[in-house]
Amino acid sequence: MGRTRSQENGEQQQVPANSAAASGLATRYATAIFELAEQHGELDAVASDLEGLRRMFAGSQDLQRLTVNPSLSRGDEEKAMAALSEAASFSALTRNFLGVLASHRRLHSLDSIAQAFVTRLAEQRGQVQARVVTASPLPAKDLAALKSSLAAYAGKTVDLDVAVDPSLLGGLVVTMGSRMIDASLKSKLKGLELSMRGVG
Repeated sequence: MGRTRSQENGEQQQVPANSAAASGLATRYATAIFELAEQHGELDAVASDLEGLRRMFAGSQDLQRLTVNPSLSRGDEEKAMAALSEAASFSALTRNFLGVLASHRRLHSLDSIAQAFVTRLAEQRGQVQARVVTASPLPAKDLAALKSSLAAYAGKTVDLDVAVDPSLLGGLVVTMGSRMIDASLKSKLKGLELSMRGVG
C-alpha cells in the first residue's frame, strides 16, 4: 500500500483511541482557550466564534473532510484555518487557537472542544447547557416551551444547543451533562427490537 503525503512527512493524523480520551482531549483544549479568553475579557467573543465555527462545519462537507484528510500537511490546515478566520472576522484569540489546533492536528476535535467551552461558560454563569437533537427543526415557540420545561427540571437557567439530525425517526434527544432527559423514537424502536431478540 502506498504511503500518504502526511505519512511521508511523519505527520500522521492522531485520533484519540476511545471516547474517554477524546473527551479528555477536548476538555484540556477547551480549558486552555477558556482561561485565556477569561484573562482577556473575551469569553463572549470566543464563544460566538466557536459557535459560528460549529455551524460552518455542520453545513460544509468540505470543512468536515478537512479535519480528517491525512493527505493535508499541518501547513495546509493552518492556512485553511487562517483563511477561514479572516473571512469570518474571528477574534485574534480564536484565530491563534485555531492555528494551534491545526499545528497539533486536532481539528477533528473542534466540535467537542467548542461544546466543552460553551458548557463551562454556562456553568460559570449559573446556567445549564442542554444539547437538543431533533429530527426536524422545531418552531421557536416549541423551543421556548422546551427551554422553560428544562429550566424547571434543572432549577437553573438553561442554554440550549440545538442540532437537527434527519436520521432520527421522530421525537428528540435532550442531554444535560451526562444525563439523557428524553429518548428518540429511533432509540425506543431499537430497544423494542433488542427485546424481541431476547437481548437485555
